[in-house]
Amino acid sequence: MIQRVTVPGLFPPPRYSHASVVEAGTRLAFLAGSVPLDADGELVGAGDPVRQAEQVIANLREQLRAVGSDLEHVLVTEVYVVSSETAALSAVWDVVVSSGLSTGPHASTLLGVACLGYPGQLVEITATAVVPAEEGGAGA
Repeated sequence: MIQRVTVPGLFPPPRYSHASVVEAGTRLAFLAGSVPLDADGELVGAGDPVRQAEQVIANLREQLRAVGSDLEHVLVTEVYVVSSETAALSAVWDVVVSSGLSTGPHASTLLGVACLGYPGQLVEITATAVVPAEEGGAGA
């Protein structure tokens, strides 16, 4: 269903692919940015990009479950980190890798940015995922 492409003539990316291809007629989910807020709207991990990334991944899993998908069906992500330091970006990427999100590996862009939408927010992830057909049926 998902074809992961690493282009032979380009530098081999670490734990992500250059592209993901799906056939026409496949259901896709386009997820709004997952943020490090708990169910009560409280920021999790103030000042800690690793803890915020863990919460963002947990919230992303919930978003995916709500639409009938999961981490292994993610095609592409954009990972935003409030930092100009590559060490902070790498620490957040380590959370992405350990979550299983990069198992595909999916296509991803990791960005250092100046700020995000919530006070104290350091991490956000947007995603596009395949919604697999339901077992024994054609899907909704």
